[in-house]
Amino acid sequence: MNRGVEVWILAARPKTLVAGASPVIIAMGLAIKDGVFNWYLSLICLLIAIFFQIVSNFVNDYFDYKKGSDTPERLGPQRAVAEGWVTPKQMVLASFIVLSVAFALGVLLMWLVDWRLLFVGIAVAVFAIAYSGGKYPLSYIGLGDVCVLLFYGVVPVMFTYFVQSNAFTADALMCGLAIGLVSTTILVANNYRDYELDKIAGKKTTIVIFGKNFGEYFYLANGIIAVVLCQYFWSKGLVAVALLPLFYVAIHIVTWRQMIQIGEGRALIAILGKTARNVLLFSLLLFVGFVIHNT
Repeated sequence: MNRGVEVWILAARPKTLVAGASPVIIAMGLAIKDGVFNWYLSLICLLIAIFFQIVSNFVNDYFDYKKGSDTPERLGPQRAVAEGWVTPKQMVLASFIVLSVAFALGVLLMWLVDWRLLFVGIAVAVFAIAYSGGKYPLSYIGLGDVCVLLFYGVVPVMFTYFVQSNAFTADALMCGLAIGLVSTTILVANNYRDYELDKIAGKKTTIVIFGKNFGEYFYLANGIIAVVLCQYFWSKGLVAVALLPLFYVAIHIVTWRQMIQIGEGRALIAILGKTARNVLLFSLLLFVGFVIHNT
């Protein structure tokens, strides 16, 4: 593989892209169950979600370097700017290019569905930048988890479903909250690993604020609460949607036990990959559950 291409693939952080794709996958399943599925609108939503995830990763790479959070002592995966693979200027340019592609797809979606989706696109773009940038970056003041819940859960599920059905529903909201909590485990795994260095850098994640023990149980609780929320669908006769996530929670608990057994060091990098796998599994289980109830 061309080294330049490889660098940008690594900078995009492929393991985290499931956080962008998973809520769209769930919304697609819900749309299939309700008989409103539109494959090309779903595909556009999926591409927008992935491109915005890449933008968020690029912006995070740039600002963490500028703020001194990414140092040679960092335990996590290598970062492109900090490693000197690309310059800060190149990362900014790449961020704008990917953001432009996402907006172009957003314009297409507005033309096909509703011009008011523009406001959603602006909100997501602002979040992608404000998460790591600005005077008070959200990830530095303990609001990162809330942002993930909203922008990797509620917002993408609700609006992916909306563009196909022209409706906001309680089912979509419940799905959004559930996958938002599950996606938060990726952030928690990342912040748990970087706990000591984040303290030194002044990055006040929820784990830095409340302690590492809190982080361990916060990780566990997010996954369990998400599965509890799925029991809402039992009351609606969607038994498969309620029960299939139990397979996720079993694997989630195994990953949680591995995380606390490792405790610290570079070995925790593997937990991030396993957590991302679990997030994708959760979304696929819900998707399958909804499809089952469409037959």
